[in-house]
Amino acid sequence: MNITEILNRRYSTKEFDPAKKISAKDFEQVKALLQMSPSSTNIQPWHFVIADSEEGKKRIAKGAQGFFQFNEQKILDASHVVVFCVRTTAEDDYMQHLLKKEDQDGRYPDEEIKQMVYGARNLFSDMHRYDYKDQQHWLEKQVYLNIGNTLLGVATLGIDALPMEGIDFKKLDEEFKLRQKGFSAVAVVSLGYRSENDFNAKAPKSRLTQQEIFTLV
Repeated sequence: MNITEILNRRYSTKEFDPAKKISAKDFEQVKALLQMSPSSTNIQPWHFVIADSEEGKKRIAKGAQGFFQFNEQKILDASHVVVFCVRTTAEDDYMQHLLKKEDQDGRYPDEEIKQMVYGARNLFSDMHRYDYKDQQHWLEKQVYLNIGNTLLGVATLGIDALPMEGIDFKKLDEEFKLRQKGFSAVAVVSLGYRSENDFNAKAPKSRLTQQEIFTLV
């Protein structure tokens, strides 16, 4: 694997080929990327609505109407579409749920370490809730870590992607009853394969130079 080549091939796909579909085998790896993403204190404050059927994609495309209609076809023509959702709270019942799952998975060699992790996770959560007063923003940061992880990960599989914030997220919350489940949509990522007509595929990469963005000490 040559990561530089993958990075240069990866781009925000503006037009998908609707005839090309992600295989079931490859999409199992995509789901692994979503599930295994890193997050601060392993808090995993996410949920994913995934569509690969025409009906499912049309439901997600309800969030790309009116002002956001420029993104509608990018949803409908994709092979799969993922709605990234964030938890709206991180109360103790969820913290206990995480701890129990980690314990079941054999993460803790003894009770002392288990309680230390539980305390540390709550410490960071409370810091953002009470001191910085940005807990929701902190939780969303973890979802965006997942998005970045997914974009690079799918590129290694030869899958193209387009992350979108130009979406009516309230509409998606309502369509999938996300708020009732304790979540809210924050981004949509279309996955599939680029169309030969996609103008953006032919444009050269443009990034600030390493001399400008790196300070080597």
